[in-house]
Amino acid sequence: MSLPNFDLLITGALALDPLDGVARPASLGILGQHIAYLGPDRGTALAAQRHLHLPGRVIVPGLINTHYHAGLNFVRGVAPDCGFAPSYTPGLPQTSWVTPEEALALSRLGALEALRAGCTTLVDSFVHAQDTVAGMAETGVRLFASQRLADVDFASLLQGERRFDRERGERQLEQAEAFVQTWAGRAEGRIQAHLTAHAADTCSLDFLRQMDALARRHALQISTHLAQSQAEVSWVRRQYGRTPVELLHELGMLDERLLAGHCIHVTDDDIARIARSGAHVVHIPVGNAMSGRMAPIRQLRKAGAALCLATDTMHGDMIEVMRWALAVGRLQAGKVADDWQPSDVLRMATCNGAAALGWGDRLGRLAVGQLADLAILDYRQLHLTPCIDALGSLVHNATGADVETVIVNGQVVIEQGRSTRVDEAQVRVEAARVCQALWQRCPNPVRGYPSSSFACGVSP
Repeated sequence: MSLPNFDLLITGALALDPLDGVARPASLGILGQHIAYLGPDRGTALAAQRHLHLPGRVIVPGLINTHYHAGLNFVRGVAPDCGFAPSYTPGLPQTSWVTPEEALALSRLGALEALRAGCTTLVDSFVHAQDTVAGMAETGVRLFASQRLADVDFASLLQGERRFDRERGERQLEQAEAFVQTWAGRAEGRIQAHLTAHAADTCSLDFLRQMDALARRHALQISTHLAQSQAEVSWVRRQYGRTPVELLHELGMLDERLLAGHCIHVTDDDIARIARSGAHVVHIPVGNAMSGRMAPIRQLRKAGAALCLATDTMHGDMIEVMRWALAVGRLQAGKVADDWQPSDVLRMATCNGAAALGWGDRLGRLAVGQLADLAILDYRQLHLTPCIDALGSLVHNATGADVETVIVNGQVVIEQGRSTRVDEAQVRVEAARVCQALWQRCPNPVRGYPSSSFACGVSP
């Protein structure tokens, strides 16, 4: 059988597929948006419009970050030391203060950061999504985007209260439906929609019911923070006599459409219920550990829960997240176990994430017919030499900075470690200036911020 003239042919590299964790010399041919050939390395024997010969590199499926807030980088380096999520923490700039233009600058930076670290798909929620999504997509990343949806008055959270506003909720759901109708499928299919229910303690029951109906109407996934704090669990118990997991189950939302972020403070019954439901647990090991907590991830997996990975607000480096996920699981087991190995966390970061989005037949693998979303790492680094096992080196030793080339939808969007789509210096400077302005508007900022260190980011 004759092979087509590929748009892009990659030779000389090792191809590492998550299903077996084995890296093999291979040629990979891309035609249009898809992988059209993956087989023995045949060098220039195959025809292509463009040929990349990449010895010393390793190709993996693009990493999938299933819980991200690209624009929340304005509390970077500060929020992790405050003990809890920014929306609940006085003394930090609040997302509700951010203008559409500011949200765009911040979110574009977050998207670019993640993309450069090999993350090709983001499940992102932030304010003003309708104003940020096009700018984020300009970087070349694939997005499952949503407005942050909650009918609580977030200012009341900072006072330790929860005041709900029905009209606010109705407006948000109207905007969410308009977002879906306007943006889903745009940018050659790289923009998709989902719905983000902020949390069980920031969304009223009526609001959650209406959101679930909207998600069913448009066949959308729902993302949420679930049992992320003891305060959330205690408030829900006082209010409804249920755990947050039990509450979502009774509302009919705990099913295969749900991406449940954190799942730290869950009971044994909660764990069994999550596993039975088919809901996807989004493990956020770095962010959780930085606040002194760990989700019972080994117990969740043993019960049969589906697991994927995310960075949340810490950074966009999914490679570091894989390493922390491996370490957290081993700490919980108290040993190195055969069922918690680098191959397990790589699957969480790729094909499990794709399955959580309902795109398991399109993303997360190196296979003919899959969308050509790829991350290519340069293993010609001191810390990756010698490469005895490509998978072990990826999880134990690599970082996002080792990603040299990123391909999304068959298009090279990062080459030689730099964006082919946007001016990186401009993106960085614009976001740094927005961040500085937000901190200057913050009354009584924690620890006297902002500081003179802002100059590190503002300069071109």
